[in-house]
Parts: sequence; C-alpha cells; structure tokens
Amino acid sequence: MSFCVTIFTSIVLLFCSSLPAEAGRVVLTVVGDIMLAGSALSTLSREGYAYPFAATAPILVDSDIVIGNLETPIAREGMEFTEKKFRYKADPKAASAIRKAGFSVLTLANNHIMDFGARGLAETLQNLQKEKILYTGAGRNLAEARIPSLVERNGQKIAVLAYSLTNPVEFYARLNQPGAAPGYPQYFLQDIKKARNSADYVVVSFHWGAEGASFPKSYQVEVAHMAIDAGADVVVGHHPHVLQGIERYKGRLILYSLGNFAFGSMSRNADTSMIAKIVLDRGVREVELFPLNVMNADVRYQPLLLKGARGKRVISRLQELSRQWGTEIIAKGVRFFVLEEARQKAAALR
Repeated sequence: MSFCVTIFTSIVLLFCSSLPAEAGRVVLTVVGDIMLAGSALSTLSREGYAYPFAATAPILVDSDIVIGNLETPIAREGMEFTEKKFRYKADPKAASAIRKAGFSVLTLANNHIMDFGARGLAETLQNLQKEKILYTGAGRNLAEARIPSLVERNGQKIAVLAYSLTNPVEFYARLNQPGAAPGYPQYFLQDIKKARNSADYVVVSFHWGAEGASFPKSYQVEVAHMAIDAGADVVVGHHPHVLQGIERYKGRLILYSLGNFAFGSMSRNADTSMIAKIVLDRGVREVELFPLNVMNADVRYQPLLLKGARGKRVISRLQELSRQWGTEIIAKGVRFFVLEEARQKAAALR
C-alpha cells in the first residue's frame, strides 16, 4: 500500500513540476521615472526613503521582476554638470529603499545619470551592487553601458537593455568614456539580436521623446518597431513625464511613455501615470494597467492607485492616446487590460 502511495505521489509531483504556469510563466512589472531627490528631499528626510513606495508596494512585490528607470545618480560625491538647468543627486539610502520596494532591475540610460559626472556614476553603480539591484544602460565605457541585465525566473531568461536618445549628448558613453548607452540603431539592433540568442525574452527601455508631449514623435515609433523587428518582446519608454499611448506590434508590446513614478518634482503637468504588469508566457500573454495619481501637490511624492471614476478617466485618456494603433483597453470588473492583438483584429473585422 505504501509503495502505491509513493508511486502515486511521485507521479503527481512530476506532473505538477512540469506545468507551464510553474515552469514558464513570468510576471514582469514596469513603472516610470524614479527620482528620489529634488523637491522631495524634505519629505524624504522626514518620512524616510521607503515612503514613496508604500502605497504601490503590494503591486510591485506580487511580481517576478520589477523594472524602473532611475533618473538620478545615487551618490554623495561627483562634479556637477552645470550646463543644464536641472541636476539631481539622491542619498545612498535611496538604493536600499528601492530594493526593499521590490525592484529587480533599474535602467540608467537617461539625461540625468551623469549629472554628477563619472564619480557620481561610479558611486551609483557601487550602491546598486551593494543592494544587489541589477542595472543596465550606463557604465564605465560604451561596451559596459550596452551590457544587458540577465534575470532568470521560473526557468525563463529575461534580458533587459536600456538606451538614451535625449540631450545632453555629453552624457553618452564612448569607447573609453563613462556614460549612458546611446540609442543609435547600430548599437541597439546588434545588442537585441545578441541578447535574443541567450534569453527567452528581451525587454528594451528607451529614454526618448519630448517632455510633456502626449504623443510620440515619429522617430520613437520607428525605433520601437526596429527594436521589435530585431527581437524585442517589450519596449518601454520614458522621459516625457506624462503618459503616451500603447501599441501591440507583431504580437509584442510598446509602452511609449509610462510617465513619472516616484519623482521629486512639483510639476503640475505630470499628474497621472501607470504601472504595467505583463505576463510573459510563450509570448506577451497579458497586460494589466494600474492608473496612478502622481500629482505631488496632492500625493506628496507617494504614487497612489486611482480607483473608481478617477481611474476610469485615466484609462479613457490612455485609450484615446492609443487609438491610432487600434489598441483596445478593456475593463474586467475594476481591473484594466490591454486586449491581445489577435482579439483586437478579430473585433475590428466584426
């Protein structure tokens, strides 16, 4: 009898361990710009660096991988780049708070990562390494800036790459110069194809477009399509600080701009944002959207989930911004999902 029970148990365990949901399903969550400095400093010194993430933590921790764009060096030292208006530098305490909030990978390719020069970048990388946070998109030279972060979850390998297409160009890494990875096709096309050979999924972040613009520039659309044609599964955009539309392209996903997340600015233009939770399961299977209030005059640097009528208004606006690509966002109860491309096409034919 015990022999039969043992055999039966072994068969059940073998069957369960081979289920696709266990072996191949990865939940990827992406957010917008993170900048724990600027006008948020007095609030952070009073409330602590974990404060900005408190309201959204349940969404972040319920994920296999969480990616955000770190739009500031995390450093105490460095030579300030004074040739632009806004420069930021976050306290090293920010790195620990970001890790505890659940972030796995930070993209560094943006127009602030070199605000305090090579020393500021070097300290940033050291602080992230200390907290065991992976990063991509900046490094001590061009080759290092282009190295993807590789994350393995549930038997799947996910490669994350990041590039900047914003000024100042002085922040771009070169052969023997530290900085951000430039978003030039001769770099990202090669990098994506290479990553595709060693990973099951490729996620690419671009810092691009115009600040405050609700619609992407034509070059953003062109670059996003090029990235997916080269092998990317998900393209994530940052820099406008406001929401831009969503496109389903060849079964993959393009988020043209996620807007701000936890960002130390009192701008009244950056009022709403979103978290996108993406299920990777033999492709981009499901995309759930969480509308956020990021108007810091209201939320005081702590992004808050928008529910009810206010949440629906953000989703309606996002639907308008996405209409040019035929993207459909549907509600299931109080939750919002981007309709799969095949279902969008079927609906259009009816």
